[in-house]
Amino acid sequence: MPKRILQGTVVSDKNDKTIVVRVERRFTHPLLKKVVRRSKKYQAHDEANVAKTGDIVQIEECAPISKNKRWTVVPAS
Repeated sequence: MPKRILQGTVVSDKNDKTIVVRVERRFTHPLLKKVVRRSKKYQAHDEANVAKTGDIVQIEECAPISKNKRWTVVPAS
């Protein structure tokens, strides 16, 4: 099965080798028929500490690294 890749904005880079990424999704509300925005925060592993607050990054699913970290930062190519 392919690994999921999400794109979001770095909200926090205070932890060592860890960043918090806010991923926003948009969908049409089934009853109101309006476009609704929902966001979720993911903790991602950033081995080189390159991502800073405000950066737009891609994160990829991986095996669990710690209690909350199941994502890694995709290196920019």
